[in-house]
Amino acid sequence: MRAAVNPGADTMRLVRLLLMGALVGSSLTVCAADKKIILIAGNPSHGPGEHEFRAGCLLLKHCLDNLGDINSVVCSNGWPPDATAFEGVNAVLIYADGGAAHPAIQADHAKVLGELVKKGVGLGCAHYGVEVPSTNGGPLFLDWIGGYYEHQFSVNPMWSPEFTFFPDHPITRGVRPFSVRDEWYFNIRFRPVTEEIDASLDGAVKSRPSGIIPILVAKPSDATRKGPYVAPHGPYAHILAATGRAETMMWAFTRPDGGRGFGFTGGHFHANWGNDDFRQLVLNALLWSAKAEVPPGGVQSAITPTELAANLDAKELRKP
Repeated sequence: MRAAVNPGADTMRLVRLLLMGALVGSSLTVCAADKKIILIAGNPSHGPGEHEFRAGCLLLKHCLDNLGDINSVVCSNGWPPDATAFEGVNAVLIYADGGAAHPAIQADHAKVLGELVKKGVGLGCAHYGVEVPSTNGGPLFLDWIGGYYEHQFSVNPMWSPEFTFFPDHPITRGVRPFSVRDEWYFNIRFRPVTEEIDASLDGAVKSRPSGIIPILVAKPSDATRKGPYVAPHGPYAHILAATGRAETMMWAFTRPDGGRGFGFTGGHFHANWGNDDFRQLVLNALLWSAKAEVPPGGVQSAITPTELAANLDAKELRKP
């Protein structure tokens, strides 16, 4: 005779199995969430409080380490001396002097980065780190992070944009409207525009290159467009001709293969890392580029004045 069926017992058995599976899956998710992020801090440059690449990267590391499932490594004074530093990496940030001295285009570094990008490793560049020569690095940056600062096409004035509009994107989670004075670059050389998007910022942004999301957008005043720019002083006719147009100061890029990159043009003044929203954008971007989950309210961090002033480069005051 067949044993009597006990629906209640069967249901409880199924629930226990599902719970066990959920616990196993949860533990696997936690392990899979561990991400390695390398922060490449360039050599000292400029005066005290400016281009403090090492101090800035160490500050970002301090904030990332508090998350618990991020392994962040700072490589001070340029490129890691040992190629094994990139083993198991999920994202790389380059915060360094750019142009012809950009770390990405020295020795075999472009080859190393290219191989990492092919594996889906995220790449972010901050401030001067978004500038490379148009004939040496420019085409690579278009493929890797979607755009770059091009000499005498882009501009670098000191100004205080009002960032009041943010797209719905993981990088902007928790970020509130803010404004800080910095050397915010604009008129970035982006990939060709191939698709239309909804207007934003009062209809000022009409289109974007494929895969690129403008993150920080503001309208420079006529006075900002007229300069002086930091170098060369300008003004440039093509910048003046774009009067009234909104400009992008930070962007996110999803490559055709699913890899991620971003460019952040702020970061000239170290003190700006003390602004919670300024800092949160880059912390969110680092997680996003590493394909880690950005918390619903963004990466929360708090720093003290002492922490902000730590690890500054030993520099002499420049003569006026």
